Amino acid sequence: MASQETQRPQGALGFNMDHQWLPFTANRHFKQEPRIFVAAEGMHFTTHDGRQVIDGISSLWCVGAGHNRRPIAEAIKKQLDTLDYATAFQISNDQAFEAAHRIAEMCPGDLNKVLFCNSGSEAADTALKVALAYHRARGEGHRNVFIGREKGYHGVNFGGMSVGGLPANRKVYGAQLLPRVDHMRFIHDPVNHAYIHNKEPVWQEDPLLELENRILALHDPSNVAAIMVEPVAGSAGWYLPPQGYLKRLREICDKHGILLIFDEVITGFGRMGTNFGADYYGVVPDMLNFAKCVTNGVIPLGGVVCRDFIYDAMMHADAPNHAIEFFHGYTYSGHPVACAAAIATLKLLKEENLFARAGQMGPLLGDALHSALKGLPNVIGIRSLGLAGAVELSPLAGAPGKRAYDIFLDCFHKGVLVRAAGENLVLCPPYIVEKEHIETMVNTLADSIRKYA
Repeated sequence: MASQETQRPQGALGFNMDHQWLPFTANRHFKQEPRIFVAAEGMHFTTHDGRQVIDGISSLWCVGAGHNRRPIAEAIKKQLDTLDYATAFQISNDQAFEAAHRIAEMCPGDLNKVLFCNSGSEAADTALKVALAYHRARGEGHRNVFIGREKGYHGVNFGGMSVGGLPANRKVYGAQLLPRVDHMRFIHDPVNHAYIHNKEPVWQEDPLLELENRILALHDPSNVAAIMVEPVAGSAGWYLPPQGYLKRLREICDKHGILLIFDEVITGFGRMGTNFGADYYGVVPDMLNFAKCVTNGVIPLGGVVCRDFIYDAMMHADAPNHAIEFFHGYTYSGHPVACAAAIATLKLLKEENLFARAGQMGPLLGDALHSALKGLPNVIGIRSLGLAGAVELSPLAGAPGKRAYDIFLDCFHKGVLVRAAGENLVLCPPYIVEKEHIETMVNTLADSIRKYA
């Protein structure tokens, strides 16, 4: 670091902003207009300039139980004083076993085997590697095609980006994306289902016909390793699957011996009012990716839960007993402090019945969004299900995303954190949200939409 930088005055903010490169952020504009949190409690953040801001997005879908929950913090402190870290390779720790047990107990069907990692991005790539290794262990190593969905999001590592279908996340890295990947059509019908609340859209056509008749026919089903989807397309802007879509997808995968992977990083641990989106839709995937709410966002932790038959196939490989069955893992897989945070979080969510509460508050949020925003200038769609909702705006000519970005900034200055996702503005508050918080968030959003009409 240059000496003149270390001596540079910190200015009115009280800290030096020269060195952090912010992710998924317009860094040039941010430096002109910093938005910095220094504390949080319950439903609110405190900014560097002393303002209170409602967390309308659970801090990117993470903070289901609200901020600064003492049981989670105390569990972390206790774990730091007991076992701060231990390698995950050839050794494990008691907290990792306990966390895995609790997570498996919450999963539907025989999703019983947990591979820990640190994020949803790592979970996506882990699941893809498990799929390849599983098929190889069964003598079908030729299964190496992956199928995702347009506008799907599975993190920012190369595997997840490849299977994901968000163009902005892919365009710079195209030359190095995985080569044998295809994508199903997107699940939104803006003509017939622009406005949808607390129900599944019913399509007159089968949106999976293309999968069976074109994509699988093109690659041959015997070459396809896995299909990965989000139960609800969260990062793209809370797009809901058609009625029966996920059950039909399950049937297609079963018919052709293809693994079905649910990316539940957003829908997992209560957002739908159930343990997982798999429970809400009544479909058991072969693998289930998780992260975010499992620790209430306090410490990074992610993972993949696999069905028993996947694990068994890997364990029954013809190899000596000392041989490693799956050459994959991370330095921090099953970190004892992160797992202690997960255990405390899952206890808290259960004790306060917060999944059911999310299910109760979700319709109130949806009612408010549709009542206050439908018919406002530039609003072309509203989608709500579970404790989340999105309003879609018509784009500004020649400036895609700017209208939503300007409204996001205006809401922030008015004390409400919303999420801009392309032309969408999303609300997905913590499960502890009260009716008055919903009214404040939605009315603030409505005012800002009118302001930027």
